[in-house]
Amino acid sequence: MGESLQVPLGCILVTADDREPESVMHALKALPRVRVEVSRLKLGDYQVDDRLLVERKTLLDFSLSILDGRLFSQAARLAASDIPVALILEGKATDLAASGIRREALQGALVSVSLVFRIPVLRSAGPEETARLMLYAANQLRAATNGALPRPGRRPKGKRRIQLRLLQGLPGVGPRRAKQLLDAFGTVEAILRTDANSLEQIAGIGKKIAQGIRWAITEVEAEYDR
Repeated sequence: MGESLQVPLGCILVTADDREPESVMHALKALPRVRVEVSRLKLGDYQVDDRLLVERKTLLDFSLSILDGRLFSQAARLAASDIPVALILEGKATDLAASGIRREALQGALVSVSLVFRIPVLRSAGPEETARLMLYAANQLRAATNGALPRPGRRPKGKRRIQLRLLQGLPGVGPRRAKQLLDAFGTVEAILRTDANSLEQIAGIGKKIAQGIRWAITEVEAEYDR
């Protein structure tokens, strides 16, 4: 396990499982404002900030996981994640030729993953597109959290759900960290009044997230000529 990277404000941290190929990691590192940390993930192949968990499969591996039964046990574990999950299928249709899988079996698996386990399935032609796609998806989730995108369905009416939703607009704060902050301080108002040293003592927050929160909510006093 590598040491955690210091992530500058405004950057996105992508944690990549150490079993993933170098091609995708190189593509991620080439993107602006992205920092990549390599570690062993218990679930998924990539975690983007605290907002998105990504399972990446080549089309050949996807077909083989259907044949040996791995796919559905993986999907069940991913569906239990407390942050949004996406499955990225990477490659071209010709890659499936070596698998010998029937079209009906492939379609049935896609239906199960997307409708039964409710995991969105995204398509990518190669490593570079995979890297861009997971960053785009994470940014869309951030925009939705911050109110920049319309969200379908009823808005949360319970006060705690509204508070959790508000907290997820802060840098680096997803559903899990929002819950940890609210459990620790009780109200959004108390969190916004808390200094960085106190914030970083909360499990899962740490120094860089605490600094990001304070940066987002603190206004610098303007200087005027007298």
